[in-house]
This record gives sequence, C-alpha cells and structure tokens, in this order.
Amino acid sequence: MPTIVCHTCGRVVYTTAPLSDLFPEERRCPRCGAFLETDRREANRRREARRQSTPDEPGPPGGLERRVAERRGAPRRKGERGQSTA
Repeated sequence: MPTIVCHTCGRVVYTTAPLSDLFPEERRCPRCGAFLETDRREANRRREARRQSTPDEPGPPGGLERRVAERRGAPRRKGERGQSTA
C-alpha cells in the first residue's frame, strides 16, 4: 500500500492505489490543498539490527543488570473509588 505525504503540512494519506492512478483532485492534500507526493522513506534504511544478543546469552551484555532498584519507587496513584488501578 503506497504512502502519500504532503510536504507542505506533513499530512500522511494512506491509499490503495499509487499516486499516478489517482484523479487530479485526489492528488491534492485534503488539509491544505497542496499537491501530494510519494513518501521518500518507504524502504527500511537500516543495514542491520541495532541490538543483537547471541542465542546462548539472551540477557544484558556481560550479565550485569544496570537497574538496581525497581523503577517505581512509590505506589501507584489511587483510582476514582480509592482502589489501585493496577
């Protein structure tokens, strides 16, 4: 499915047909009226995965966990009726 964008206002329009198959009035942005263009960033530009763990060692690098304490220091806020939301 091609992604069409408006370079003027930044709106993204999802279509089922390529831009060349649309009627002239459909090639305009519904928000600002500027001409739409195909998205230049369609392809995945990454060459490789950023973080890779070996299958035999799926944990953190070196086996050291950086976080010592739990993330939440205080209990969660109470809900509307005074009950915990978790």
